[in-house]
Amino acid sequence: MAEARLLWLPLAASLLIASVLSVTTGPLAIDAWDSLRALWATLTQTQVTSLQPHEQLVISNVRLPRTLLALVIGALLAQCGAVMQGLFRNPLADPGIIGVASGAALGAAIAIVIYPEAGAYTTPVAAFLGGLATTLAVYRLAHSRTGTSVVLLLLSGVAIGALTGSGIGFLTFIANETALRDLTLWQMGSLASAQWHSIAICSAVFVLLAWQFQRQAGSLNALLLGEAEARHLGIEVEKLKIRLVLLTALGVGVTVAAAGMIGFIGLVVPHLIRMMVGPDHRTLLPLSAGLGAAILLVADLGARTWMAPAEMPVGLVTALLGAPFFLALLINQRHRLG
Repeated sequence: MAEARLLWLPLAASLLIASVLSVTTGPLAIDAWDSLRALWATLTQTQVTSLQPHEQLVISNVRLPRTLLALVIGALLAQCGAVMQGLFRNPLADPGIIGVASGAALGAAIAIVIYPEAGAYTTPVAAFLGGLATTLAVYRLAHSRTGTSVVLLLLSGVAIGALTGSGIGFLTFIANETALRDLTLWQMGSLASAQWHSIAICSAVFVLLAWQFQRQAGSLNALLLGEAEARHLGIEVEKLKIRLVLLTALGVGVTVAAAGMIGFIGLVVPHLIRMMVGPDHRTLLPLSAGLGAAILLVADLGARTWMAPAEMPVGLVTALLGAPFFLALLINQRHRLG
């Protein structure tokens, strides 16, 4: 607990600095002080007469929504990753392991390729429904009269992921040029289309999940000892698995619906926090949310500025940052196994 208290201050400072940089930095050159004044004007619903109208518009309609969406999606993915790693008792698990991300991607692909004129909300709604459908399918395959097998849940997630991957491949093959570009950008993840309604939905889901996950922190700690030990301690393991899988599906589904496929946040962040403060989920979960928010914000800042005025998909940046760490984890696991 002492280590966790020491970590909160630098984490809060990092979040503040990254947020300020995100609002004041971008392809359009706006003075940092003017950016902060425009931000204050946006928050107070006033007008700064000394600023150009387009400058205040960029801050209020582009940079601020994008910053807020990066914060909440990073926090959601990191917490869902921490829960999945605790549930599977494996530091290499991530939220996509139950197939929700691939199912959401298939739903989005269907909307982009088959129904391109259906409206702005079609793609995120289809993504969420696709993620929910695959989660229910994976759970149904893993569930039996004796309970839900974690191993079967994992294998079902892999199988459903392969099936949805083939579906996305087929849609990519038949897509026209415009749909193909939209589909490719969706799969790489982007925060460029941040809207206030998506921020509101993701924020509401984050508050719900943070509350529910924190309530289950003690049960997750008991589960680390093994399912039999957790049952002896009075934990209803079967109900816990169902609840955590469905909540994780909700969290990952809304993030994919809002920003596309963003990988490695849910894998890397919980492991980093676990290395610093240990496996206690009472501190692991909130600290993972904070670090996940900070890392995705920094990744998005890099995506916007490294190749300005062009913009990289943020999913490429998180993969660039996370893949080497994932390889290091695998090498470490190999050494442990001898």
